[in-house]
Amino acid sequence: METQFLAGFLACMALIVAIGAQNSFVLQQGIRREHLLPITLICALSDALLIGAGIAGLGALIQSSPVVLTIARYGGAAFLLVYGALAARRAWQGERLHVQAGAPVPLATAVATCLGFTFLNPHVYLDTVILLGGLANQHGEHGRWAFGAGSATASLLWFFALAYGARVLAPIFDRPVAWRVLDAAMALVMFALAASLLQGEGVAAIGQVRAG
Repeated sequence: METQFLAGFLACMALIVAIGAQNSFVLQQGIRREHLLPITLICALSDALLIGAGIAGLGALIQSSPVVLTIARYGGAAFLLVYGALAARRAWQGERLHVQAGAPVPLATAVATCLGFTFLNPHVYLDTVILLGGLANQHGEHGRWAFGAGSATASLLWFFALAYGARVLAPIFDRPVAWRVLDAAMALVMFALAASLLQGEGVAAIGQVRAG
């Protein structure tokens, strides 16, 4: 079981440690020191839920439904485009956001945005439900759940490290130019992810997993 746990841990780390919509949002919240515990718990528990669903067979169901893939593709692209546009506007206007004294984003808004990045982004399903779920099911009836536990543990550690470790960057982001750079980078990430969905790269990747 230890081998399957470690394999799941390393597989999840390989997928999750990348610049993406969800990680960018968690990093931003960490720098601003806002609602860190609920945001990190939402991300980690959502990953655990999706990984478990993949192990239980949801990944195979998604792969077999072109309608579901199409809805996820265009819905996720629309969400990413809207959020990217908002980040681009903030970068253009150069709004000053004080790390120490800035007006906080309401908890409900932060939670809703986090849930959007988690469940409206098809790449999340590709990584957790299909890829990790598929890898887990290669380890047999009992080993697959140890693999899933390892993956969920990696997700939990990563999001807590990303959110709370971002505090060391707080002095840098007390300057307006730093926030403009961060918002501009976030906008580029969102637009790039949306473009990949609209071009069908996410769907193609799912097809490759299925063919394999």
